[in-house]
Amino acid sequence: MSLASLSLPFLRLLDPERAHQATLLGLKTGLGPCGKKDAPSLGVDVCGLHFPNPIGIAAGFDKNGEVPDAMLRMGFGFAEVGTTTPRPQDGNPRPRIFRLDAERAVINRLGFNNQGHAAMRVRLERRQGRDGVVGVNLGANKDTEDKADDYVIGIKFFEGLASYFTINVSSPNTPGLRGLQSRDELADLLGRVLEAREGNTPVLLKIAPDLVPEEREDIAAVVLESGVDGLIVSNTTIARDGLVSGRHSEEAGGLSGKPLMQKSTEILSDMYRLTKAQVPLIGVGGVASGADAYDKIKAGASLVQLYSALTFEGPELIGSIKRDLKRALKDDGFSAIADAVGANHS
Repeated sequence: MSLASLSLPFLRLLDPERAHQATLLGLKTGLGPCGKKDAPSLGVDVCGLHFPNPIGIAAGFDKNGEVPDAMLRMGFGFAEVGTTTPRPQDGNPRPRIFRLDAERAVINRLGFNNQGHAAMRVRLERRQGRDGVVGVNLGANKDTEDKADDYVIGIKFFEGLASYFTINVSSPNTPGLRGLQSRDELADLLGRVLEAREGNTPVLLKIAPDLVPEEREDIAAVVLESGVDGLIVSNTTIARDGLVSGRHSEEAGGLSGKPLMQKSTEILSDMYRLTKAQVPLIGVGGVASGADAYDKIKAGASLVQLYSALTFEGPELIGSIKRDLKRALKDDGFSAIADAVGANHS
């Protein structure tokens, strides 16, 4: 058992936000574990990038780009930093993170708290030349009137430093942000973002799990028309019914963790169908085991992200997921992750 896992009971005694800050501090000082070399069967090629394994740390863990290399050393196949906004902002008042221990879930209403693009850029410039896929998750400042313009600023600011970009229009904690998922607004946003991109850095769109069928159809149509490189399905949910109950369950914010697994996977499967398997998908929401990751892959995900499960299981979870994935591929007669993508749709 690693030092990081031994510290988990202590961290659970702290307020969730303080526990997270302590975790980042530990990782910055080199306390994180080191993962083993990945089996060739776990390697995936997506959007012109090679991922040694399909498991990534989702955005929100490392908002300011402080520890992406520590996460890669820990065994993740890729790391997504952010969400970052053009100007620094404090986010919403505390307390704003709540653990729901019985359900293995978290509710947050952080509100894109981050140090801004300039601070993130310094750190990404410092790691130039190092191996590893590090994506940058872009958001908009709360008080920006033309929110689409903030994403254009982000593309220009980080091009050449990011392995890929994520256009995050799915957080429930910034007023008006999810409105950018409507058909006309989304078409305008993606058109402006892709026009601003001078190179070929992949651009992915992150969507919410609370979309009705008509909204999913509209998003799929815009995605196919725009030429955006991929979809991340999905962010946190504002739903509570049938998912969680009891203490903290009615707190405002986005719900993540185990209760989101079924809901997010159903939407992932639907987006795979609606985009006619032509757009790479990253599945996120509720992944807490190798079986969960494999379910996402069979539903249509080429890559999988997690975050909340680390709060409850610790870093040993990463190696466990990869071992179970390798075993599941072998049991089903697949030689590589790519062979299993969308298997449920065959």
